[in-house]
Amino acid sequence: MPAFFDHRLRCGLLGLLASAVLHSTLAASTLDMTLTTNVAPAGFAEVTGVEAGEFNPLIWQAGTLNFLPDQRFPLLAPKSGKFRNIYAPSAVETPGGYRVFYGAWDGIPSGNDHIYSATTDVGFQDFSNRHAVIAPGSYVHLCNVNALRSDDGSFTLFGTLYPVSNLNKPAFFQSDTTGTNWNGSTGEPCTAQTRDIVDISGYAYTNADINGMNVMLRESGGYRLYFGDFHSPGGTFRATSTDGRQYAFDAKALTGPGAVNDVKKFQVGGTSYYLMGLHENGARLWQTVSTNGATFPASQMLLTNLDAADAYIVALGWVVRGPQESPGRKLLGVLYGAGPVRSLDHNSIYARWLQKRVVFVANDGTRLPGTKALGPDRQLLALPDAGAVTGKFEVYAEDGVTLLGTSATQAVSRGQSFRLRCGKETAGRAGTW
Repeated sequence: MPAFFDHRLRCGLLGLLASAVLHSTLAASTLDMTLTTNVAPAGFAEVTGVEAGEFNPLIWQAGTLNFLPDQRFPLLAPKSGKFRNIYAPSAVETPGGYRVFYGAWDGIPSGNDHIYSATTDVGFQDFSNRHAVIAPGSYVHLCNVNALRSDDGSFTLFGTLYPVSNLNKPAFFQSDTTGTNWNGSTGEPCTAQTRDIVDISGYAYTNADINGMNVMLRESGGYRLYFGDFHSPGGTFRATSTDGRQYAFDAKALTGPGAVNDVKKFQVGGTSYYLMGLHENGARLWQTVSTNGATFPASQMLLTNLDAADAYIVALGWVVRGPQESPGRKLLGVLYGAGPVRSLDHNSIYARWLQKRVVFVANDGTRLPGTKALGPDRQLLALPDAGAVTGKFEVYAEDGVTLLGTSATQAVSRGQSFRLRCGKETAGRAGTW
């Protein structure tokens, strides 16, 4: 897939240089790295207080992102049963943590995609209440969910419904304020109906095959639908609606390959930024950032698979924290569905977390970097099995290269957990630099 244009890359690198200058005073000071009573996983020392700060468009434009894989590999596996294939995650922030919607055969007796959800805490440490939310009913599959939550507690989502005249079409679902009653029905799972199917005027919609490429964004009191069409490949399109079901076609938003799976909006310095994520059913994920949401520059690589278990990446969903239209919103990480086989039917859900980069530098010069994470705010450093190691922690920004500071000399052992404290702390989480 094409890389960013050269002038954008230069702008991003200049921005990173400016960021390094801005943080030079922090690099000269000593960081507060405090030993806690928590216990790190076997073989590791742990540092908390490292979750990503406010969304920084410059590091995304430059492609310098310190993503770490979650040690739980996968983060979420299918339940036991005959058909086991979960893969299309959409994480929605709630007052107590997150509700993660996903499309799947979650251990069911038939190979018909349903939409499910599970709840987790703010640190993505435990999952509970896994259950089917919407069933395909008389249709064969309903999958590829993309969901949002409103302030009143209700949820809205798109899913891909098949077959609609032997094609895939987006379907729209909205819950009441309990989050459990959808499109006027009572209880979960509700059953998909013909009336749930979305329509798009001004586009060749009758023959469009919109398979797994239906992304929802709410702004200006309406809905945006970002979609791809297998009958018109090589682009991502946008349409707008006031009610979530009847859309008017806008234009092509992105030229180039890739299946759009999520778009999130951020406010930084008075400018709106839109982050799009795409996949190609292969070993890589892609991202691109727009300042208007209507046109996106060419995408660039976000990450690659780790090993054979996640060789075929088939879906993704961003994990964000904070209100969409307020400054300070964070991009914490990405959940993605992936599996080991080309048939794309043995998938699980994996996670990568955008974090500050931590390196422990031993007195003999050995550098021991953080290599894994346990949710968005826990970073794991593999230490030698030789007792305590004396040295200092170095902490870098989410770009992985801008030094934020260095700790005092201390002895560190496997099993210990440290907390990085920086700036103002609220609700048990470190503030931004």
